[in-house]
Amino acid sequence: MPLDQNKAPIYEALEKFKEMRVVPFDVPGHKRGRGNAELTRFLGKSCMDVDVNSMKPLDNLCHPVSVIKEAEEIAAEAFSAANAFFMVGGTTSAVQSMIMYACKSGDKIIMPRNVHRSAINALIICDAIPVYVNPDVNNKLGIALGMSLSDVEKAIEENPDAKAVLVNNPTYYGICSDLKRITELAHSKGMLVLVDEAHGTHFYFNDRFPITAMAAGADMASVSMHKSGGSLTQSSFLLMGKRINPDYMRQIINLTQTTSASYLLLTSLDISRKRLALNGKEIFDKTIEMAEYARSEINSIGGYYAFSKELVNGDSIFDFDISKLSVHTLTVGLAGIEVYDLLRDEYDIQIEFGDIGNILAYLSVGDRERDIERLISALSEIRRRFGKEGSGMLTQEYITPVVAKAPRMAFYADKRAVSLDEAAGHICTEFVMCYPPGIPILAPGELITADIIEYIKYAKEKGCQMTGTEDINIKKLNVLKEDI
Repeated sequence: MPLDQNKAPIYEALEKFKEMRVVPFDVPGHKRGRGNAELTRFLGKSCMDVDVNSMKPLDNLCHPVSVIKEAEEIAAEAFSAANAFFMVGGTTSAVQSMIMYACKSGDKIIMPRNVHRSAINALIICDAIPVYVNPDVNNKLGIALGMSLSDVEKAIEENPDAKAVLVNNPTYYGICSDLKRITELAHSKGMLVLVDEAHGTHFYFNDRFPITAMAAGADMASVSMHKSGGSLTQSSFLLMGKRINPDYMRQIINLTQTTSASYLLLTSLDISRKRLALNGKEIFDKTIEMAEYARSEINSIGGYYAFSKELVNGDSIFDFDISKLSVHTLTVGLAGIEVYDLLRDEYDIQIEFGDIGNILAYLSVGDRERDIERLISALSEIRRRFGKEGSGMLTQEYITPVVAKAPRMAFYADKRAVSLDEAAGHICTEFVMCYPPGIPILAPGELITADIIEYIKYAKEKGCQMTGTEDINIKKLNVLKEDI
């Protein structure tokens, strides 16, 4: 018997709780907002009334037995998963939980190097050993693509003892790997398949999108409901297939997840799942139409290149997420981060990110046609007002790393700080990345090269938000005290 997707058990339990007029002698200490009037004015009393702690009528995320358990069962069915867990530490915590489930100290995991930092953080925590598959690169756009099936097959053949394969699907730019065949290949060798599906929530609710992790037969997927699904920031789902033990996974999650889960986040997941399960096809049909229109108009401006399915090559770009509005900017003589800054500073338009060569305008459940028109007009004006010759622009977005030490060993090793100019030839012990998208330029254990130093300097000069280093100004990098 199918579960009722009209239900939102956590939301319904909170509504009943509000009617009970319970006198609070528990945490949080603001006591339904009475203890913090300024915060209550800012967020609203209806919000503060349901910022509550775990209790019997509302269940407990660490060990759900009632309304949260029911909500997770309904969510699992909505995503065609065997099990689904509510995550209040964002998709970061979901990615880390997947890796910590699959790998113990010394275990190998095959993954693309253009992973989000959360995946490499998980390696530092559990001491797993990465086997990196360097993604193909589109030299015209300067971006990393998906993993080639032949490269994954080679990594599996060379590392038959690996426990799992991790796949980014889609990438930030909307590029998908051949997820089904990678999954079949990994399973044939007894390996688990983990999918960072942070940017693919919408795949589950409209068949015009690429295949989902669960439909491809993957074992686990981390889904950022807050990115394209409409829930509150920091709320995500961890989806599991039939091969995964959900009780053990709950233990893994509880190693790091808070014991004071926010009911604001939980309710937002519950309500957003309900909305997409009932109306997702119509919602994302509209999103796709807006994205297709925007791409056509932006490409007609001249100079810009809003790319889409024409990139598909059947392998490292097996498919493309047509809701992604990714735009190459170097041909108008501007780095992506420069266009990003101009949109915000000159036109009051905040897009998702700009990197060296591209921008991403994130379209999802809440966008409007008039806002799309405003973005198109702004890009046209930026080209007219600020465009210039593209000569001298750095084009390469992804630099293949040289992995010299395991991430955990390098992160915890004795270290010393050296100036950026003198860092070439040393082994890095920290992260360097532009955020967003949060894909490391350098990760602990990787060799610092002259090309990487040039890239870091260029990104700083263009105004990319650089993070991950102990030195907030990135004038120095931490390196191994004793290099190899």
